[in-house]
This record gives sequence, C-alpha cells and structure tokens, in this order.
Amino acid sequence: MKVNVGDMAPDFEAKDQDGNTIKLSDYHGKKVVLYFYPKDNTPGCTAQACNLRDNYEELQKQGYVVLGVSTDGEKSHQKFIAKQELPFSLIADEDKVVHEAFGTWGAKKMYGKEYMGTLRTTFVIDEEGKIAEVIEKVKTKDHTAQILG
Repeated sequence: MKVNVGDMAPDFEAKDQDGNTIKLSDYHGKKVVLYFYPKDNTPGCTAQACNLRDNYEELQKQGYVVLGVSTDGEKSHQKFIAKQELPFSLIADEDKVVHEAFGTWGAKKMYGKEYMGTLRTTFVIDEEGKIAEVIEKVKTKDHTAQILG
C-alpha cells in the first residue's frame, strides 16, 4: 500500500524512544514531517537527522512537528538522540506496522543483492491530516530545503 499526495495520512499508534505512545491523530491541527529512515547511527541516516536538527528552529517557526521512524528499538533511538543531540522524537517501529501503513517497507538493492528494508521517504502532512508532499529522493545532507522548498 502506497500513500500519495492528497490521501489522508494513515493514523497509527506506536512507541517513541522513551516508551511514550505517539498517535498521529494527536498532531491534528499541526503540520508534521514524518520521515522514514533505515537505521540509527549510519552515515546517511545521521546526515539526514543532523540536517533536520540543525534546521529544527526554522521548521518549528513554520509550524512543523518532526517525527522520525525506523525499525530500530527504543534503546537504539535513545543512544542516537543522545549522540546527535536530536530535538525531536523517534518512533520505534520494530513490528513495521507504521512502515506497512505508509508503504515504506519494500525491496531494496545493494551490491547486486535484493533484500527487504526501509525505503527512505518523507511525508509532509498538513493540519487536516492529509499528505501534502511525498519526498522519495531524499537528499540526506540538504533535507530541510526539500521540505521547506
């Protein structure tokens, strides 16, 4: 299942790095940057998270809430947040329920081998809960510019 611009964002309930329940519906009335990334503390994912961190104030000024999602667990997220000083929550989607709802779990290729993994994708969700933008070709080092562009 793939989520497209104009669709209502699938609501979900999942745990953040501290075990708190995050529900997308709790952010109704706010703009949400929901970004799916493969793995904590890997080069591309760190570059992407740090770009969002470095521009977090501007994103907040423009009314955005930032939520990252990966299949890593809460402890891994806690370490990633501490190491990179991330000011936003990361969702631990170990059972891939959120990934499946947004269509971000799929076949990938690396070194000629195919495997299943997270398709790096960012969804910009408007105040009404609709998908305003889907960014599939994520520039990890310049991601905020893609969102605000």
